[in-house]
Amino acid sequence: MADNLIYEDLSPVRRRALKWVFVVEILFVLIAFYYWKIQILDHQAFWKLAEKNRIREVVLTAPRGLITDRKGVILAKNVGSFTASLIPENTPDLEESFAAISRLLDIPQEELRRRAERYGRQPAFKPLPVKENLTLEEVSRIDARQLEFPELVIVAEPKRYYSFGTRASHLLGYLQEISGTELKRPALQDRRLGELIGKMGLEAEYESFLVGRNGRLVEVVDNHGRRQGELERQEPQTCPPLTLHLDFDLQKKAEDLLEGREGAVVVLDLKTGGVLALASYPTFDPNKFINRFTPEEWRSLALSPDFPLENRAIRGVYAPGSLFKLTIGLVALNTGLVDERTTFFCGGTIIIYGEPFNCWAAGGHGSQNLTEAIRNSCNVYFYNLGKRLSIEDIARHAKLYGFGRRTGIDLPGEKEGLVPTPEWKKKNRNAPWFPGETISVSIGQGPLLVTPLQVAAHAAFIARRGQGLVPHLLLSAGSLQRNFDPEGGADVLLRTDIKRTSFDKIINGMWESVNREGTGRAAKVEGYNVCGKTGSTQTVSAQRADRLARRYKDIKTHSWFTGFAPRDDPEVAVTVLVEFGGMGGATAAPLARELFALYRQLKSVER
Repeated sequence: MADNLIYEDLSPVRRRALKWVFVVEILFVLIAFYYWKIQILDHQAFWKLAEKNRIREVVLTAPRGLITDRKGVILAKNVGSFTASLIPENTPDLEESFAAISRLLDIPQEELRRRAERYGRQPAFKPLPVKENLTLEEVSRIDARQLEFPELVIVAEPKRYYSFGTRASHLLGYLQEISGTELKRPALQDRRLGELIGKMGLEAEYESFLVGRNGRLVEVVDNHGRRQGELERQEPQTCPPLTLHLDFDLQKKAEDLLEGREGAVVVLDLKTGGVLALASYPTFDPNKFINRFTPEEWRSLALSPDFPLENRAIRGVYAPGSLFKLTIGLVALNTGLVDERTTFFCGGTIIIYGEPFNCWAAGGHGSQNLTEAIRNSCNVYFYNLGKRLSIEDIARHAKLYGFGRRTGIDLPGEKEGLVPTPEWKKKNRNAPWFPGETISVSIGQGPLLVTPLQVAAHAAFIARRGQGLVPHLLLSAGSLQRNFDPEGGADVLLRTDIKRTSFDKIINGMWESVNREGTGRAAKVEGYNVCGKTGSTQTVSAQRADRLARRYKDIKTHSWFTGFAPRDDPEVAVTVLVEFGGMGGATAAPLARELFALYRQLKSVER
């Protein structure tokens, strides 16, 4: 009886034990299945993950292509540079690391946090740049404390360097870090945050060409990210140099002539359309953008009332003043309104539509034909033409001759200026066009606006007797070259059916202006037959004029000169603008003379 009681008491225990054995067997089966899944089904995925954690891919940045002038002078090149980068996986406490790096490299912790947030999630062990352009002292400091800062590595990279600082800065442009918005553009989708791209000038215009092709380095790292070996290396590819039509000697001269002023100079090769010089002043140092501004430096540059970042040659718009008399003369000749015998009397003032319109010469010029009116820049002669021409005729011809539209130069941001019409005024000012406004436009005043480059291109149009040019900086860059017009020898902007004799009449006046005691006589270069025209225009910005008047006393007119040389078989066109420079003959013309003289000297050396 007792034995039976013992047996009956063990039965529940046995049942519970069998249940636990079954559970344990199920767990073993699940564990075995899990390991089988890892080893067989998920082997490839886990193998790739392991490889990713032991292999680091480093981008080998391609040096940007060189930029040189026509003679091989290197304007933009690359120099060696060191960047301190952080490997987040190598530090247990990122905030503590930020604090230590901040003290080591004198970087605000907030800047380190901003960089970490901007770069976001990255592949394991990928370096995060924390400070570029390290000094040798900083490189030595990091190197000496490697054990203390295993998360810091030094990466050698090419850095853009502009050989002559502020020289030619507006046409070369500058580099800045690519933005998130720019990364969304199709042409920039293969770029990375942290890369520098062209933001202005030739650096922006030819970005896709200059950037070359990055290489890559695949290296083995240990669990601390330390380099153990190299698996693969693809060297970066650099593009051929970008060779410009620019003559650096002429560029330097143009900038030196503008120093201390505000204005622009354009020099064009009339055989090719190449830009030999394109200067804008004040200027800036593009190397500052590479080395990064202090907040004070950036505010000083960006908020400067002198607008040093503005390329006045292609983006500054001004009334052309008396320069536009050349255009009005062509319109009058082309419409049959005048010929070489047509004269008008200038007594210093003329009454038109009941209002007095004055000549710059208070005593007047007497009887003037077209050649004499251009030579003496007689306002009254051109007032008479303005009275007889419609604004529609003037606007149509002005656009045909290259105003009111971009020239097509290979620089971003060119402005098209403004050739006013009644439709434009109605749309923009909700007012009708008055006949008196046409009188003002006939001497280059009113709402008419042009850029210095357009004026230079217009001088080329006249010099080449109706064959305009597309101004361009690029001469060659490997297979990237300009396609030249087989007939004219240059990229032709426009051709007109104006008779050659009409251009000859205009050119006669321009030649006499310089060589026969006209308003442009200060531009005369003995034996070179310079043809030119001066201009002095009222400014429209009273506030800016008042600011500059403190520097230039009571002068509130812009000073212009445009012209070409020699008269027959012309080679070069020069345009000079000096803001608030006074009379064109007194300020701009002497500067143009120096450029003509230097061009002639350089040309004789080449020959």
